[in-house]
Amino acid sequence: MTRPRPSVGPALAGAVDLSALKQRPAAGGDSPSPAGGPNATEVNEANFEAEVLVRSGQVPVVVLLWSPRSDSSAALGDTLAGLAAADNGKWSLALVNVDTTPRVAQMFGIQGVPTVVALAGGQPIASFQGSQPADELRRWVDSLLQATAGKLTGSGAGDDEPEQVDPELAAARTHLDNGDFAEAAAAYQAILDAQPNHAEAKGAVRQIAFLQRASAQRPDAVAAADAAPDDIEAAFAAADADILAQNVSAAFDRLIALIKRTAGDDRTKVRTRLVELFELFDPADPEVIAGRRNLANALY
Repeated sequence: MTRPRPSVGPALAGAVDLSALKQRPAAGGDSPSPAGGPNATEVNEANFEAEVLVRSGQVPVVVLLWSPRSDSSAALGDTLAGLAAADNGKWSLALVNVDTTPRVAQMFGIQGVPTVVALAGGQPIASFQGSQPADELRRWVDSLLQATAGKLTGSGAGDDEPEQVDPELAAARTHLDNGDFAEAAAAYQAILDAQPNHAEAKGAVRQIAFLQRASAQRPDAVAAADAAPDDIEAAFAAADADILAQNVSAAFDRLIALIKRTAGDDRTKVRTRLVELFELFDPADPEVIAGRRNLANALY
């Protein structure tokens, strides 16, 4: 399966793009949602890195990729939530609705739901697909805890000390989680001004700036660019719109095609924008890898 890659820093340092943060309608269906709780977190593109990749450096994180279209998903989620509650913080359960967060599902490369993936230190270490009896799940979780014992920074059950988070960073994350992108950008920029190498702030500022720019593009940006294929600014606007709509390969292909038709300063300008778009994503994303390969072919 495809392995999600951690970035060089904490949340939003580059592994998860913000192009998918616009509100989506909840998926329909008759199946209930898996149970939540203090040790079970609903995960989306906005909090994936903080709640899964970064959190898995402290305790194992068990990710349940589920769908309300799957009758067995809710039952599996309820069983896992019960185990997480019983283990009282020794591990964390992350719930990913693949219908409303398809990019997260794509990062894991799943073939069906429900799928369960365990991560430690930002890397997948075990997985299975389909439902499992409660006793099998108990043994699976116990083996996971045994395999990671003493290797992560969290102390598990009995730890009465809450995680210490810088108040300014916590405020920036709250703005981001609430969709207050202007406030989040300002908060992260203040952190970056004080700490120029702060990985999370650097990635967040870059990605929020993209989201603000892309959201301001005209609704017919793609059609306008198709009508004027050599207009660089129109192509930039269309690429932004494509990424915002999660048509990532289409955005990359548009600018690569333009690179082939330009030269000199124009070619440099288009290449620079394309590289900026690459940097919104995890370097291991298959679409980024393909885009970089196609860019190299276009240039050389």
